Amino acid sequence: MTSEKFGTYSYLLDRTSRRIKQFATQRFKEANFDITVDQWHILKHLDINNDKNQSDLAELTGKDHPTLTRIIDLLCKKNLTQRKQHPTDRRSFLVTLTANGEEKMKQWTPIVTNIRMKAWENLSEKDYNDLKRILDTIYQTLEI
Repeated sequence: MTSEKFGTYSYLLDRTSRRIKQFATQRFKEANFDITVDQWHILKHLDINNDKNQSDLAELTGKDHPTLTRIIDLLCKKNLTQRKQHPTDRRSFLVTLTANGEEKMKQWTPIVTNIRMKAWENLSEKDYNDLKRILDTIYQTLEI
């Protein structure tokens, strides 16, 4: 592949990623979620894997530790998450959804699913599978 093609593909990936986030941000505002897309990402991972320490959660979500700490602080203030002392490591905390966070996830998940499906509505199953395969290949190639 030439560097020119690589530049074009990188631009298209970045542009598409930004558009998806902008679209979701707008829909979150319209639905009065009072959270950002990045905060949703953390909540969704906790909804699937509750009781995660911050290091594991940072790795799962691709967030650096300072960014994740700020997001968790905000989610705690909104009573969506809480930090609990790790049962076997006094230096570590587990992040969990609060009862309010669990309830909000039940409310928000179907709405977010519809928001995400909008991006795929004009793609065939083959398109989806091809894109997934290509993105997985790129991701694995760049594994650190």
